[in-house]
Amino acid sequence: MRNNKHSDIRETARPAVFIPYAQDENLASLNWYVRARGPQSAVMSQVRRLVQSMDAGIPVYDVNTMEAKLDDSMYTDRMVAALSSAFGLLATVLAALSVYGVVAYSVGRRTNKIGIRIALGALGKDVVWLVMKEVAVLAAAGAALGLAIALAGSRLAEAQLYGVRSRDPLVYGGAVAALALVALLAAWLPARRAARISPTQALRYE
Repeated sequence: MRNNKHSDIRETARPAVFIPYAQDENLASLNWYVRARGPQSAVMSQVRRLVQSMDAGIPVYDVNTMEAKLDDSMYTDRMVAALSSAFGLLATVLAALSVYGVVAYSVGRRTNKIGIRIALGALGKDVVWLVMKEVAVLAAAGAALGLAIALAGSRLAEAQLYGVRSRDPLVYGGAVAALALVALLAAWLPARRAARISPTQALRYE
């Protein structure tokens, strides 16, 4: 027989040899693999009837499909992945709120300066670019730091989750793009608000 995995989808395929069950002195149970077509319930019923017709004293239990067995084997991995996704989404929302708060506070402190720029002829797009540029620099620095941490911990994720590659360019690129988009969108409202500041109001702002 070919090398195969015996009990866990993560394990390395090991050598296997076929032994007739009648020659196995330590036989405790038998596992049968049936290739069939048709509805799952009908196939399982037919398997049970066939075994009972051969020997009514043989108990038949844990009849299931290979897909269900694989799902059970990967239940923990999927649970960890789901929790990680939920925590990642929560962290993204908190990061967006934090960026919004910091940018709004910074714009509020510089209201006088922004008003002077507008009074001297600065356009709304210039003010928006002034605010967005600072956020873009911070987002780039955060993305670089996050990528370094992710690469350092990628081996751990690969060891814990089946089918996860430690260095997938699409995953890293998507994560950086998503975080950059969230940061820029969070900064957009304060930037637009700053661009609409009236110079007279800004100069009287304390």
